[in-house]
Amino acid sequence: MAKGKSWLRTLIEVFEVFFNDLHKSKRGRTWHQHVVPYEEAWAVRREGNQRITSKHRKQSTAIRKAKSLAKKYKSDVIIHRESGGIRDRISYGE
Repeated sequence: MAKGKSWLRTLIEVFEVFFNDLHKSKRGRTWHQHVVPYEEAWAVRREGNQRITSKHRKQSTAIRKAKSLAKKYKSDVIIHRESGGIRDRISYGE
């Protein structure tokens, strides 16, 4: 073999860099649940998602669903007003 690293060692290092970066990007995502106005109703949406998790006729029902998800994932519930502003935040994190 030539001086320096073997091709196997180089390949292992490339995989380590790839998987470490992949792991870091997953950690940056949160499970915070937003209760937002949606099409004449209310919806629960995970922070960062465009798609909604669930749709509800009443805000109280959406809040109940968001709370159960937030408790499961130890995250927060962010409740929005009809105008879109934040009304309240409930934390279930550690």
